[in-house]
Amino acid sequence: MNKKRNVFNKLHSFFNLSFLPFDYAQDNLRQESYNLLRKYKIMNEQELFFNTIKSGKEENVRLQLKRNPELVNIKDSRGFTPLIFAAYFNQEAIAKTLLEYNADVDASDSAGNTALIGVSFKGHTGLVNLLLRNKADVNVQNNNGETALIFATMYDQPLVVKMLLNKGADKSLKDNNNKTALDYAVEKGFKNLEEILK
Repeated sequence: MNKKRNVFNKLHSFFNLSFLPFDYAQDNLRQESYNLLRKYKIMNEQELFFNTIKSGKEENVRLQLKRNPELVNIKDSRGFTPLIFAAYFNQEAIAKTLLEYNADVDASDSAGNTALIGVSFKGHTGLVNLLLRNKADVNVQNNNGETALIFATMYDQPLVVKMLLNKGADKSLKDNNNKTALDYAVEKGFKNLEEILK
């Protein structure tokens, strides 16, 4: 017990509150440190996993998935799955790993947004391409009726708009404001998108 307490104290003295002790535990593959972090409830396994995704350390994400494959589709308090979370932070390599472990590509958060909807307005074309290659549904509508195509249009992302259209995005779908992607292009004066969406 004293030995474990000493390891715990070393971890505490090494890191200030802005760092994640788990990164240290994983980087050094110290199972004892990992177990201590869990035992003393510094953060639970779900929190550890989401923080590892945010850190961008794909190899650590893979280690955690090997330890517990069920982590791949868990949801946080906002309803984010690991894939949605990785997409939000533009972690393409991690998103690829999650998909290798059978992440649900069309899972949605509490607002009804999928990973594809989330990356479409940000213009992360690499992630958009990855999600489309993995058969993401281009016509999912969130709780406001918005699709990936509507989001990409609203935020002036012509490359993403073209990618979505090439995969069968439905231009006629309307959101809860009764507007299509084209309606938003006209409203915002995005002439290039108007031409693409006509």
